[in-house]
Amino acid sequence: MKNTKNKIVEKEKIVAEKLNGRFAMLGFIALIGAYLSTGQIIPGFI
Repeated sequence: MKNTKNKIVEKEKIVAEKLNGRFAMLGFIALIGAYLSTGQIIPGFI
């Protein structure tokens, strides 16, 4: 027998996941920028 209940996701969880993804993309862009400008993945760390 199939489960026909619709899953309801709160709006706050959707907003939180979108915000988390955007910050992750921003961090990745910052990582690429730091690598291109200094040649190090973590500038100042040997």
